[in-house]
Amino acid sequence: MSNRLAIVLAAGKGTRMEMDIPKVLVPACGRPLVDYVLDAVESAGIDKSIVVVGYKADQVKAALSDRSNVSFALQSEQKGTGHAVQMCRDQLANFQGAVLVVTGDSPLTQTSSLTELLSLFEKEQPACAMGTLLCDDPTGLGRIVRDDDGQFVAIVEDKDASDEQKQINEVNMSTYIFDCEKLLPALDQLQDNNSQGELYITDVPGILKSAGHEVMALACLKPCEALSINNLAQLKVAEEEMRKQQCKS
Repeated sequence: MSNRLAIVLAAGKGTRMEMDIPKVLVPACGRPLVDYVLDAVESAGIDKSIVVVGYKADQVKAALSDRSNVSFALQSEQKGTGHAVQMCRDQLANFQGAVLVVTGDSPLTQTSSLTELLSLFEKEQPACAMGTLLCDDPTGLGRIVRDDDGQFVAIVEDKDASDEQKQINEVNMSTYIFDCEKLLPALDQLQDNNSQGELYITDVPGILKSAGHEVMALACLKPCEALSINNLAQLKVAEEEMRKQQCKS
């Protein structure tokens, strides 16, 4: 098994959750959202995680203080997901191996999905392997464009997609594994020339592809992993799904 570590993005406030706590500490079925993500990461065989903190960072650190395998990186200004990963640069400097990047507010992250993606990455050794989802309604989500041979070409955001591309039902769900040695120089090439003026990790696969590196996309994510939690109504839906899964296990 090659070296593995995870970066868990956990710096956001989560304004629409109507709670004055970091979004990743919002409770679902009695536990913070980020706990479920870290459990899935550990169960997939990744024993070191860097949690990127920002809003009320001390609260997140305190909540995770019993996890000896977790270290932290501070994103004092939230300038996008790519900027968040850049804040881990010092901890990645001497690392060689697989870097999983996931969001800390996705409690339905499945160990089986991460395991399948890790297996592909370690077998094929691309610069990047993305976990994608096949969904019935891809509206609002970035589409995975492939060539005639089924190989990854690009992520096209919904607002930029052509009518033909909008028919694609394979979407990006912000689950990536990168070869650390190729990730670091790609982070330096991120640009903030977008409407939000932020740096996005979403752009890294395209940067790697343009540099001649192999980027792979695997539709390994389960429908439940598409459940986003941006408000209390969505949290309730996610909790119902979590209870169903607990009943099955």
